[in-house]
Amino acid sequence: MSEEETDVARGGQGLARVAVVVRAGAAPLWWCGVFAAGVGVLAPGLTGRRIGVLAGAALFIVAAAATGLLGRRRYTALGRAAARAGKHDVLQDRAVTVRTWRHGHRWWLLLAFLAALGASLAAPAAGGMLLAGCGTGLRWKAAWLGRRERDDDALLWVRVDWLDRRGGRPAGKAVKAYRSTGVAAGDAAPGGARRRTPALV
Repeated sequence: MSEEETDVARGGQGLARVAVVVRAGAAPLWWCGVFAAGVGVLAPGLTGRRIGVLAGAALFIVAAAATGLLGRRRYTALGRAAARAGKHDVLQDRAVTVRTWRHGHRWWLLLAFLAALGASLAAPAAGGMLLAGCGTGLRWKAAWLGRRERDDDALLWVRVDWLDRRGGRPAGKAVKAYRSTGVAAGDAAPGGARRRTPALV
């Protein structure tokens, strides 16, 4: 039996960083959106390029704001009630969390990309800019979580098994509570970015 399996058998849980889960979709959505917008703008579409790009800019702003603000009250409530992680809890590496999220959402990302390309037939670049706005909003939300983590001097974690339910939402109905650690725990900085300096042991 591995060390991780032993820890879980003793009552520990696999934990993933909340901010890393939120941030995991930012880059794929951004790059899918940029590529779809770039391809879409090559054709005039039904509305013409100018109207399509202007509509896309408006959708980008709305999507970024909606994605970045959605669920903040829920994140705040779960963060305030977070219990301290136990010594047998297993902290998941940042790369594993990102890879798991993207693998689980790969078909949704593909469908969103194809839908953005299809929307270019009507309004060039609009669908792609909408996707890019969602990616920007997720990065904004992760940065907001990072500021909270720094202010509270605690990182927020969510049980991995709860992420496997209902689409892997870190603040969804399946998530009952968060756990917290000091800011030196794990291999990701506050906000979910790669830690520039090694974590303290």
